[in-house]
Amino acid sequence: MPYMTHLFGKAGLLVAALALTACDQLNTAGVGVQDRTVALGLRAQQDVTVPFSGSWRIVEYPSWVRVSKSAGTGAVALSVAAVRQDATPVAADQAQLSGVIRVAWTTGSGADAKNGTALWAVTAQQYELTGRLSAPAAVTGGDVVTSAPGPAAVTPEARGVIVKYRAGLNAQSAQGGSGTLRADVRGRERLRAAGLSVQRHTPLGERIAALDVADVKGALAALRADPDVEYAVPNAVLRTQAMNTQALATPVTPTDQFAPLQWAYSLLGYGAVWRDMEAGAYSRAVTVAVIDTGVRFDHPDLAGALWGPTEGALDVITDTSNGDGTGADTDPTDPSVPGRTTGSHGTHVTGIVAARWGQNSGVCEGCSPSGVVGAAYKANVKVLPVRVIDAGGNAAEADVTQGIRYAAGLPVTLDGVTYRSPHPAQVINLSLGGAISAADARPMCDAIAEARAAGSLVVAAAGNGYGTVPYYPAACDGAVAVGSVTLSGASAPMHSAFSNAYPQVQLAAPGGADPGSGATFNGGTFNGAPFPDMILSTGWNYVKDAPNYEAEVGTSQASPQVAALAALLLSKGVTTGPEDTLARLRDTATDLGAAGRDDRFGFGMINAAAALNAPQVSSGLGVRVQSSRGLSFQPALDSTGAFRAFLGEGTYQVVAGSDVNGNGVYGESGETRDERAVTLSEAAPRVALGDLSPR
Repeated sequence: MPYMTHLFGKAGLLVAALALTACDQLNTAGVGVQDRTVALGLRAQQDVTVPFSGSWRIVEYPSWVRVSKSAGTGAVALSVAAVRQDATPVAADQAQLSGVIRVAWTTGSGADAKNGTALWAVTAQQYELTGRLSAPAAVTGGDVVTSAPGPAAVTPEARGVIVKYRAGLNAQSAQGGSGTLRADVRGRERLRAAGLSVQRHTPLGERIAALDVADVKGALAALRADPDVEYAVPNAVLRTQAMNTQALATPVTPTDQFAPLQWAYSLLGYGAVWRDMEAGAYSRAVTVAVIDTGVRFDHPDLAGALWGPTEGALDVITDTSNGDGTGADTDPTDPSVPGRTTGSHGTHVTGIVAARWGQNSGVCEGCSPSGVVGAAYKANVKVLPVRVIDAGGNAAEADVTQGIRYAAGLPVTLDGVTYRSPHPAQVINLSLGGAISAADARPMCDAIAEARAAGSLVVAAAGNGYGTVPYYPAACDGAVAVGSVTLSGASAPMHSAFSNAYPQVQLAAPGGADPGSGATFNGGTFNGAPFPDMILSTGWNYVKDAPNYEAEVGTSQASPQVAALAALLLSKGVTTGPEDTLARLRDTATDLGAAGRDDRFGFGMINAAAALNAPQVSSGLGVRVQSSRGLSFQPALDSTGAFRAFLGEGTYQVVAGSDVNGNGVYGESGETRDERAVTLSEAAPRVALGDLSPR
């Protein structure tokens, strides 16, 4: 149902409703169902009973309202409930929700029948959450004192002693002779007589000298025992009193033409990761197998990023009607077929991992000279294309099973020929799946278990079914099922509506917004129009038979984000195999939604900067608020750090923290944080958190 405030506006809603009523000639006093106001206040629901003789039907109501009954005869008796979260804006700054319930009614029959419409204005107060981000000063230094007593002073570090003799002193040296004795000479002789060795002596004036001696305490005792000494003090070491601050690294920002529209990398902290790559630590060779539709080897933005037909790339589809006119062979090119208008799914997935940076060589006429970028940047990571999906977008389970085994370096026999990859993949990506049963998925699950045992981490898309049904192969025990998140307008992302949520989901990554949402939170524009919250990568135009760049949405796009990060962990040497790589991905993920692992986000959204120990590129503190339903909100902070959020019923995680990787999400792994859980309800409509102090 449409959200009625879109029709009438938020201000003056009741006035608009009354004006419409005045135009309804049949809806006069005492006839039919009358206009009314349903004021829920802070209640979760309210019963409404209206005497009436006739039939009635609820034809429209706001998106945040639920009615217990939509039609009936006789008295209108129903419950009106509010699901406040459904209408809470990202800024959480709307104290009251309002809308209109439209009731169509009919009374009488035949020539006496009358019809009309009643407008019920419905309002609900939002619940209220308050708190304050408190950041106590934490300063070090040696020039601040307080009046409170403290521990006894510690003798400062010293480099020997300084001695000064009294004025007008005449004495003989140990070698004889008379006259004014130089302080450095007399002091040295005094210490030698006491059995102390002087490494260096430096006159500082006529009666004062510095004497370098290891036993500072003994030297002071010997000199102070001499009645001719005016004073003897340690040659204390002083230090600059400027505060030590951690210098921020400069994040790397790609200059490729379409890179500014690739918002997912920023969200995952890749500006810091790519700066880290500049030092050259990502040198270990890693192969990511993309088991998909195949790839366009002739896309200029993938040059040098792929293992080619003579280097292990493979088409495992034995059915010769698969689109390329041949059976299994070493050319997994995603083929052009008559009438094909869809792009190359495998090429898109591959680009997310490994699209090259900078100018493309041999660019075709009209093609972008630089295009997009992939996560791998300078890392020693290559993609092994394995074709299992035909030109119609379909994959047989048997072919997927063979593709998994081959990618892991296991032998497979196709059309009587045995193949074994010369580049076994440490990471395998499966941006495919279906809602089949666990029993029917056993061949794929067995292959994944074999691949895991062979040393491959298998990452798979959780599915775009808008529900809770497990998709396979993602739900296989040995696979890493990846759900999708998208931008929310708040500091933290939210669950993508299409992304399936079920117990096997382990991680989440950017996959974009529901195509029908029209969301443009990324803020970019393309040819003057707002760019949708979609994932931009390499593609292929089959109408023109030329390379292009496509924006797509789905868990198919989220899965390769995880595969790419897994490859970078291995390339840098942070991890060495599938087990510790998965553990690192989980341990550094940003917990979203309900506290801990949940079906929407798994252990959370991957955090590339934290996982790879990338340098700090940002600073600052902020607050994020997330509901257990996967929604995110961003209340404003005033000049004192205080916030007031108007929210719906539910459980929320409130995180105050720092942002050191520049992705705008506060209090992630490796960042200071203070986290609180709070539940708002009719029984607890107002909660004060007090001060949140990230540490």
